[in-house]
Amino acid sequence: MKNSVADLVVCGKIFTSEGNKIVEAFAVKDGKFIYVGDKAGAKKFIEDGKTEVIDYAGKGLVMPACGNGHAHYSIGIGIPKVGVAISREADTKEFLTEIVPAAVKKAKDAGATSIFGFGWQLLKLEKDMPTRQDLDKICNDIPMYLADEEGHKGLVNTLCLVNAGIMSADGKVLKKEVRGGEIVFGEDGTPTGFLKEQAGTYTRSFLDNDNLFSVDLAKETLREIQQRLLSEGYTMYIDGWGNYFFNESYFKAAQQMDAAGDMKFLLGLTYEFESWMDIDKNFNKALDAQKYSSKHVKPNWIKLFMDGTVESGTGFVDPLYPGGKQGIANWSEEEITNITRKANSNGLSMHIHTMGNMAVNRVVNAYINGGKDELRNTLVHVHQVKPADYKRMADHNIYVTSGMLWHYNPDDVQEILTSMVPEGMGDKSYPMKSFFDNGVNISSHSDFPALSGSPDDPFGIMEIAVTGINYAEIGKAWWPEELLTREQAITALTINVAKQMFLENERGSISEGKFADFLLVNKDVLSCPVEEIHTAKPAATYFEGKKVFSM
Repeated sequence: MKNSVADLVVCGKIFTSEGNKIVEAFAVKDGKFIYVGDKAGAKKFIEDGKTEVIDYAGKGLVMPACGNGHAHYSIGIGIPKVGVAISREADTKEFLTEIVPAAVKKAKDAGATSIFGFGWQLLKLEKDMPTRQDLDKICNDIPMYLADEEGHKGLVNTLCLVNAGIMSADGKVLKKEVRGGEIVFGEDGTPTGFLKEQAGTYTRSFLDNDNLFSVDLAKETLREIQQRLLSEGYTMYIDGWGNYFFNESYFKAAQQMDAAGDMKFLLGLTYEFESWMDIDKNFNKALDAQKYSSKHVKPNWIKLFMDGTVESGTGFVDPLYPGGKQGIANWSEEEITNITRKANSNGLSMHIHTMGNMAVNRVVNAYINGGKDELRNTLVHVHQVKPADYKRMADHNIYVTSGMLWHYNPDDVQEILTSMVPEGMGDKSYPMKSFFDNGVNISSHSDFPALSGSPDDPFGIMEIAVTGINYAEIGKAWWPEELLTREQAITALTINVAKQMFLENERGSISEGKFADFLLVNKDVLSCPVEEIHTAKPAATYFEGKKVFSM
């Protein structure tokens, strides 16, 4: 911008996320970068008394603000307000004698009509799995749903099953299966209270969700989400299930927050369909949700679950699990193809949970046959990929958002999983480098709060992506052939998230004409000892040229 006086000039080591380009300085005016280059060039935009100058040389790295391509902060931060956050370390005794009674007391003291919780770990409870009868002894007059740390499984009391029409109050079984899920039955032929995949979402839809998650509560949650995101260095984020509580409170709250000028990040919202739902009815709801779109709120995605998780035995895989067992496939290829065609024709992109290699293959086929390449239909998570599918994904502009932090597991967990997953997957985790090698846009996600004990912040994630080792644990790198360079990790955390969100022309890198969303990092994560990357934090986070967080 010729002869312009900048509001702000920053000098230092600046990684732009435009390739691996590093520059010395940039200038900002009216919330956008107006110059990116050397220090001498930036001086032309400085006027005493009008331009703030930050000399960050030798203090750390300056880089674009980060993005999170898929997470559930609405759940992770909202749950303590809605119900109870359950420690993933809790065993069955603590679960039944401390956690659930506390949740019941909190709910009843507040006059709640439903009880909801989240966070228990399957490995901690499966040897002595609580039953609906155990929960009934604690509470039998309010429906109770307690989700596990992944959100793929649930433990419920009898009233919850009765309200969902799965069984009658006198114990008669009314519904033996839910498409895309499993109702676990005991030796007596009745449900145990343990639900898997879509059987859980179906049952949970009968809770009093409007009272659980109101618009006012959603606003309170969003304010806390924003504070957390900015403190960690995120200014872009796609919520993996905007209608988690089967209502539109989160959509409404986000629009109202943005209208008030209080939103300091970009929020992408997905509208989730379950395989047991009326698809036409839910398409109308998803299309209607476009009315909540605003400057910083983008309700542009439809979310599906293709399968479960490979580690828990519900991923759709080839070869089969030990004993010849196959996981859960929620949708046929024809159904996904038709949904993709309808979504893309209406300008909505697909955002599908795919873990197993057969799930990936089925969704890739559907995206190719029913989708539009320009809509950047996305695979979420991706535990394994059939080799031929990498090229097909690249050729058809199919995107991946991956939990790079899941590339690590401590030695004891690796040993356990080796006996649980299909042959050939025991020493592998989530591919990363293969996406870069094949020209597939891979963005980083944390899937918060389903962290599996790993960090949520960008630099904790970056260290795992580069080393394959979680700084909080002791263990060997898993699948080291898939590790990234530092520059690739930052690319996945910045510009590639912007591309996933259709924002690359305005955000995601330090480039003239884009909004000035950037971080002053208190460590140079491009050159510091690799085991120190996780200690880095944003000394300051800037959004549209304004400082919105500082240490």
